[in-house]
Amino acid sequence: MTVLDSPIPRFHLAVPVDDLAAARRFYGDVLGLEQGRSAATWVDWNLHGHQFVTHLAPERAQRIHNPVDGHDVPVPHFGLVLTVEAFQEFAERLRAAGTEFVIEPYVRFAGQKGEQWTMFLLDPAGNALEFKAFADDSQVFAA
Repeated sequence: MTVLDSPIPRFHLAVPVDDLAAARRFYGDVLGLEQGRSAATWVDWNLHGHQFVTHLAPERAQRIHNPVDGHDVPVPHFGLVLTVEAFQEFAERLRAAGTEFVIEPYVRFAGQKGEQWTMFLLDPAGNALEFKAFADDSQVFAA
């Protein structure tokens, strides 16, 4: 089954960026996303089967952070839930690319219900991304 055949609906997300060339380098070269259509003011990306769009918008809103586990988590943020193996490989790819993390990869709730790896980083325009992986995928929504 491909992502396009998945019973889980795909999402569409558009975020503001202040430099499309920097967005192309970050999302294309660093994150390794396939670029789709584009115009002078936007670029479509394939984010694991989801339609992710960077739109040129030079004006940025004030950043907001919420305290979580002793970290200042940037809000809003978006990302993917990966397998633990894919998370570790992706974290190494980001480190090799010299990525500066807002929150370095670490394990939350170790040995507990909902155990998960997580990491936060910013794109060149300051959009926050979180990538995570659950030790047990059936606990993604565990309370």
